[in-house]
Amino acid sequence: MNTSLRVSAYLRVAAVSLAVFASACATKKQATQTVTLKTTNTPGGTTATATVGGPAKKEGIKKFSDLVGKVKGDNGLFNTYKVDGKYYFEIPDSLLNREMLVITRFVKTPTGLKSFGQQYGGEEVNDQVWKWERHDKQVFVRVPSYSVRADSTSDMYQSVKNSNLDAVLASFDIKAYNKDTTGVLVDVTDMYNGDVAAISLPDNIKKLYKVTALDATRSYIDTIRSFPINIETRTLKTFRSTESPTDNTNGSLTFELNTSMLLLPKTPMKARLMDQRVGFFGQGQTDYGTGAQKAEVTAYIHRWKLEPKDEAAYARGELVEPKKQIVYYVDPATPKKWVPYLIAGINDWNKGFEAAGFKNAIVGKVAPTAKEDPEFSTEDARYSVVRYFASDVQNAYGPHISDPRTGEILESHVGWYHNVMSLLHNWYFIQTAAINPKVRMAQFSDEQMGELIRFVSSHEIGHTLGLPHNFGSSYAYKVDSLRSKTFTATHGTAPSIMDYARFNYIAQPGDGVTNLYPQIGEYDKWAIKWGYSYFPGNKTAKQEKEMLDVWTKKNAGNPLYYYGRQGTSIDPRLQNEDLGDNAMKASMYGIANLKRILPNLEKWSYQKGEDFDDVQTLYNEVIGQYNRYIGHVTMNVGGMNENFKTYDQTGPVYGFVNKSLQHDAIDFLNKQVFTTPYWLINNAELSRFDNGVVINRIKAVQVNSLSNLVNASRMARMFDNEAKNGAKAYTVAELFTDLRGGVFGAGKPDQFKRNLQRGYIDNLKNLLNTDASPSFPGATAAQLANSGLTPINIALSDIRPMVRAELTKISTSLPKGGDALTAAHYADLRLRIKEALNPTRPIVNVGAGAPGRLTDDLNHEFNY
Repeated sequence: MNTSLRVSAYLRVAAVSLAVFASACATKKQATQTVTLKTTNTPGGTTATATVGGPAKKEGIKKFSDLVGKVKGDNGLFNTYKVDGKYYFEIPDSLLNREMLVITRFVKTPTGLKSFGQQYGGEEVNDQVWKWERHDKQVFVRVPSYSVRADSTSDMYQSVKNSNLDAVLASFDIKAYNKDTTGVLVDVTDMYNGDVAAISLPDNIKKLYKVTALDATRSYIDTIRSFPINIETRTLKTFRSTESPTDNTNGSLTFELNTSMLLLPKTPMKARLMDQRVGFFGQGQTDYGTGAQKAEVTAYIHRWKLEPKDEAAYARGELVEPKKQIVYYVDPATPKKWVPYLIAGINDWNKGFEAAGFKNAIVGKVAPTAKEDPEFSTEDARYSVVRYFASDVQNAYGPHISDPRTGEILESHVGWYHNVMSLLHNWYFIQTAAINPKVRMAQFSDEQMGELIRFVSSHEIGHTLGLPHNFGSSYAYKVDSLRSKTFTATHGTAPSIMDYARFNYIAQPGDGVTNLYPQIGEYDKWAIKWGYSYFPGNKTAKQEKEMLDVWTKKNAGNPLYYYGRQGTSIDPRLQNEDLGDNAMKASMYGIANLKRILPNLEKWSYQKGEDFDDVQTLYNEVIGQYNRYIGHVTMNVGGMNENFKTYDQTGPVYGFVNKSLQHDAIDFLNKQVFTTPYWLINNAELSRFDNGVVINRIKAVQVNSLSNLVNASRMARMFDNEAKNGAKAYTVAELFTDLRGGVFGAGKPDQFKRNLQRGYIDNLKNLLNTDASPSFPGATAAQLANSGLTPINIALSDIRPMVRAELTKISTSLPKGGDALTAAHYADLRLRIKEALNPTRPIVNVGAGAPGRLTDDLNHEFNY
């Protein structure tokens, strides 16, 4: 549920992200007072440079009293002053060279803005670490890099420093010394009021709306407020634009932004080293000080800093409150009826933290009113907030901001889009209405919708605690266990709420199952225990890792504690939207329920006086769910199981899916997909909205399923399996034989079967006449294989001989005669095969090395 709209993702290459800041410099000419700024990490991956200020007379350093006069400062991290429209920071010597995390967020945005991930108030624009340094009569802002390191005691320390110079972001003349000369005064007006990439409009939005420049005449600093450990700056910026989201006559876009500068801990939290067997977000550094005979990458997990108030009680095994509780505030803009459910989703994680020895570790609260706390702001970097967006986007996401030195999570702003309720309604209806009378209605009760909101809230908060998706969790439960009332009442649908195991589509009428939700389960508790357990004393991160490794190996092999990463289409266990340990069996139950739901769409979505838009939407949802089941099954063909291990663990990391399971998958597809699914053609429902496109609907399902199955990457793994395991492998030859029986079979083909047969020939033709291997721009062969796009040189592989042989077999086995339409169809197939084997016109290179869409092969939808 992290970070994604309801769209298909082309590729997610799993890798630890290394934040690398490019170097830059600030220049100062004798006759010009300027602040030159340059930074990276802008959305879109490009750099942006801004020069603010203009020709100015060189001024000397003034007395503090002459410059500030009787203006009362706002005391805090830096004392701040506003004098004659200019803003000054009084920077104490004690805070020079201290690292500060700078986070810029939107406060308000224009109507109609459409830039994925950055379009609503509260969403992050950028984050960066700054250090304020003094050099003679100037102060510089520098941007440290954490991509490489070496311990100060290492022989490599000086070498690393020499090749890891901190970029200079900005320079300022010292305007005055403070009264006791323990600090300096600098004018920051031009920096905050200018178009500085780190604290201004992101590059992707500038490009999207063709922004040409900042209009200083329509921009200003609204407020700068100082607090004990942070400074909050709110600005209004207007940009000249030739492509407005709503009204080009304005020629501009106006935004309100808030920039938080938060002091990082002087003593960094002890980092916890990552382990790919346990799922956590993290960050990596190339560490030259480990003593390894190579440049070694070390990676740390992202986690909040939790320490017990009473270490002695904690050591005795008692549940202890943390010194500092994790607190989330719910946006005051949230509809009041949903606030208790959002808070309940936050508080649900206390059962997870109890596994790590903490009680009351996390709490959700209603945001204070202005009367209760006039200083509170949802943009303040000291506070974590669930932000509610008035948006038609069907989504929610849970990001977090972490200390780049150690991975310590410092704050989070969960994004909650209003229209996620539409997504929840449709999924819950389609997946459970066959056994759940409470959802057979156009609009759920507030109580029902509230429980769905609570589930999503828990999932998103899990991300903000450092947990990524665990797509392998749902495989731990037997399919038939999900038909048990007693089992599901205790365990929900999966051992982890971080899986995309939505609602119980397996349970059948009469089973009596009533708990249809995912919940915080065994894996979640294990992950929190692993990531947040407190180890007293001065143990190093490496020593802690050795202790954690004992725990991990103890749980190895137990599917309840298995972590399956997101971002690969190799392993059929690691899929979104699936349930149970056997995709074929689970999907059979799911289709049986869809057959029960489809004839009742109009009845169960009835709204007096409304048109049939909802019937059409729900029919499309039925087809979408059916497609998910097909994708779950298809992943078994050419599939490999992935179990990360260390040297001291036995067994393979990668092993091919059992041959019998692959046969079962093809048998399922032949019966449930390539045999026309007439149950989808319900005339009573279709007559309400379908204007003559049902043949195309069925064709799309069938042909896309074939495209997904007859895929170069899949066949590459099948050839590899045959080379390694011989007769134990399910081979490409067996695949073609099985498919030929299902696609052609016996009997007269109807219009759906004719479409399917033509689609199959075209798929094989594409394989025969393209030289492209599976590819994705910027990805290496290893990364492609890691994500499931197994590379293969089609021109030199066994694919073409096998395809030629298969096309020849099909051509020679086609019947002759029959009625006019059937005879024409078979004659056309023979011509298509002849053209495929002997092309007479140039073949368009499809560029993917196989027919079909990459999105089908990955079978990944990212929703929330």
